[in-house]
Amino acid sequence: MNAPLQPLRIRYPDGLQDYAATWAAMRAFTDAREADTPDELWLLEHPPVFTLGQAGRPEHLLAPGDIPVIRTDRGGQVTYHGPGQLVAYPLLDLRRSGIGIKRLVERLEQSVIDLLAGYGIVAERRANAPGVYVADAKIASLGLRVRNGCSYHGLALNVDLDLEPFGRINPCGYAGLAVTRLVDHVPGITLDETRRALAEILARHLNRSD
Repeated sequence: MNAPLQPLRIRYPDGLQDYAATWAAMRAFTDAREADTPDELWLLEHPPVFTLGQAGRPEHLLAPGDIPVIRTDRGGQVTYHGPGQLVAYPLLDLRRSGIGIKRLVERLEQSVIDLLAGYGIVAERRANAPGVYVADAKIASLGLRVRNGCSYHGLALNVDLDLEPFGRINPCGYAGLAVTRLVDHVPGITLDETRRALAEILARHLNRSD
């Protein structure tokens, strides 16, 4: 029988976290891991930034304006991060956990679906279009990277952010894709409340607990 997994270390960095610096920190953490390094989950916010994944095509950046654009090493196309969006970065040893990238994507999506269900919101995933959708509008995006059997990057859940910048891109490479946010379905909800709830659900779906 396999030994039980160590508890997931959950971190809540204060304030807006620079995207490039966070990306560098994820890579450094992943490259420095050893066989017994505990897995971590980072939950945070970024200042306004557009990111292009490995498959990202510049033509999906319609009018970025004064918002910086960063090409990164996650999967997927173009997306937007900004204040009021909850970003969750699971830094996991997938070999040790015994799950593959497809199952990780499913568990991340299901965590958001379960979170929304707790507020009476019906959400769904779509084949060949990772993320979570509410009434044909995207509320959460996913983009991951695996190096040496370990994951980084993760998911972004729209809680209470300005959606205008999504109109400057083809979100996730889809022209005209509608985007929504949690506060429009649950008035008054806060990012801190959402962060704590999502952390608990993610830990459960990853077979972990605090």
